[in-house]
Amino acid sequence: MPSTRRPVLAAAALTAVLALTATACGPSDDKAAGDAKPSATAGGQSDDLPALPKGIPTQDLEKWKKKWKEGAWKNWDKDQWMREARDFVNPIIEGHWKPDTMKDARSSDKTLATQGAQGSAPGGISSDQGVTDPEPRPVKAQAVGLPYHDNAAPVGKVFFDSPQGHMVCSATVVKDPAHPGKSNMVWTAGHCVHAGKQGGWYRNIAFVPSYNDKGLPATQVNSAPVQDVAPYGVWWADWAQTSSQWIAQGAETGGAGAPYDFAVLHVRSETGAGKSLEETVGNALAVDFSTPQVKSIQSMGAWGYPAAPPFDGQRMYDCVDRPGRLTIDAQQPTMYRIGCTMTGGSSGGGWFVRGADGKAVLISNTSIGPSNSTWLAGPRLGPEAKGVYEALSKKFAKKG
Repeated sequence: MPSTRRPVLAAAALTAVLALTATACGPSDDKAAGDAKPSATAGGQSDDLPALPKGIPTQDLEKWKKKWKEGAWKNWDKDQWMREARDFVNPIIEGHWKPDTMKDARSSDKTLATQGAQGSAPGGISSDQGVTDPEPRPVKAQAVGLPYHDNAAPVGKVFFDSPQGHMVCSATVVKDPAHPGKSNMVWTAGHCVHAGKQGGWYRNIAFVPSYNDKGLPATQVNSAPVQDVAPYGVWWADWAQTSSQWIAQGAETGGAGAPYDFAVLHVRSETGAGKSLEETVGNALAVDFSTPQVKSIQSMGAWGYPAAPPFDGQRMYDCVDRPGRLTIDAQQPTMYRIGCTMTGGSSGGGWFVRGADGKAVLISNTSIGPSNSTWLAGPRLGPEAKGVYEALSKKFAKKG
């Protein structure tokens, strides 16, 4: 029987560097404060409505916005499926994400439950490209210590609406080069914001850092005070970017587009409070785009909120393992792979390593895994990911 023993020392070390290094404000202080060219972006024209879909005259903005907030967003007809980058719209609908709707959001586990390598073969360690290592032993997901704002404050959940209903993924607060110490940027998976080849942008996308901070059971979440479920408030995406490869190739099953399955959000507080997300949470992680080879990485940790059975999405978990390699398509970048029993809902959650300065650095995100939930794979964040990240940062560089 495969071992499920966790590398305890490595896990403890990664958990320590993920914890808050400086607390700008706790959840009780401010509950809801407020070089490759990327080819898939989404953006805005006004403070309240990021962009208008094609064909809506500017003078009809207020009328359209009112209709949208009153439920027009539920129209998923083909003509209304906003696919292109310029079509992204995500106006704040205050109170849309409440404790009960957040609790009942389902995982997007169709994407997570995929097959493994296709047409690849084991290779040497001199180069990672095109190589698939033997399947790793399962590593049992471990519950992250409570409260989350002390142990993993930058990690949280992304909520969004799809034609199937309320959905959920995981995500991480990351640094913004244009606004040091004041980032409003969040890293997640492409399939948590865009349906890929067969669809378009999801709707009502919002991020909740340190979701369910005290680890309340599902039976208590509905009646819990909002500050216990969303200790730092609800942060709505006013801009989203993912890779052109994910939009063109991304699929729910089979792994198509997975090597480019990453996305970055720019968010703002639902309440309009003045502080940035990073200031409110107290931490944000740097992103490593150097794509180090697996032989140079001793341990890598994945954090997230698994929501598919046997988990229920209410608790944060992590897995720490030495990574291996997984090739989906020999013409595309090889992915990182670790043993992990987390299920759907952990998609988009950050993968961390210890940086040269001893701090946690985001190096990948959960993209795919097998239907029996024994491992996870994440993309290498190379030039395409760097381009998406830098373009989003530059877009808001002149804003406060």
